[in-house]
Amino acid sequence: MSIFKKLFKKSTDSESSQNKDAGRSKYMPEEKLPLDERFIHNFTTQGGRFLYSLDESEVQANFEDVLVEHDFFETKVLCTDSNLRNRFNSYNLQFSDIHDDCSFFLTTCEYIIADNGAILFSSNQLKEKKPVDFPETMIVLATASQIVESIGEGLRGIKHRSGSNIPTNITTLKNFEEPKVQEKKDLMNYGVPNKRVYLILLEDL
Repeated sequence: MSIFKKLFKKSTDSESSQNKDAGRSKYMPEEKLPLDERFIHNFTTQGGRFLYSLDESEVQANFEDVLVEHDFFETKVLCTDSNLRNRFNSYNLQFSDIHDDCSFFLTTCEYIIADNGAILFSSNQLKEKKPVDFPETMIVLATASQIVESIGEGLRGIKHRSGSNIPTNITTLKNFEEPKVQEKKDLMNYGVPNKRVYLILLEDL
C-alpha cells in the first residue's frame, strides 16, 4: 500500500485498529509501524519537512512550493547532479558546482533510514565535503524504495550496489531543527550542523 493511502486512511480503518489494539495483551511486544510510517514520524519529529509526491507533476509542484516559500527564484543553487539540473531546468535557477553564495543545496541521497529518520549520503552526493560546508537549506529528492530500516541496511545496500567501487564520505544527517541561540552555546552540539531539510519523496512502489 502506498504511503499516501496509509497516511489518509478512512476513520473506520482507524477505529478497527484501535479495537485490535484493545484486544492485545499488555505483555505482548509492541507492533512496529511499517518502514515508511516510521521514517515519516522520526524525520518530522526531528524538524524535517516531508513532501509526498504521487507522480512527477507533484514533485515539480512541491519543489515550486519550497522556492515560493523562501523566494528562491533566480537564485544560485548548489547542484552537482546533471539529472537534477535537467529535471528542474524550468525555474530560472543558476546551478553551480561551487558552494559559495548558494541559497540552497539540491541533491539526491543514498537511502533514508526508518529507525531514526536520518538521511544517508555519500561522496556520490557530497563529494568530499562535510554537511557543515553546505548551505543551510537542503532540498533532497528520494523515492519510497530508498527507505530502509537501519543505517546498517543502508550501508549493505551501498556495498551491494557499488561492488568494488564503494563511495567514500558516507554520512548521515538527522539534525533538522531550526538552530536556536541556546543550542549554539551547547558544547554537546558543537560541530553538528542543523540543516533546514525538505525531503521530496516520490512514490515508486
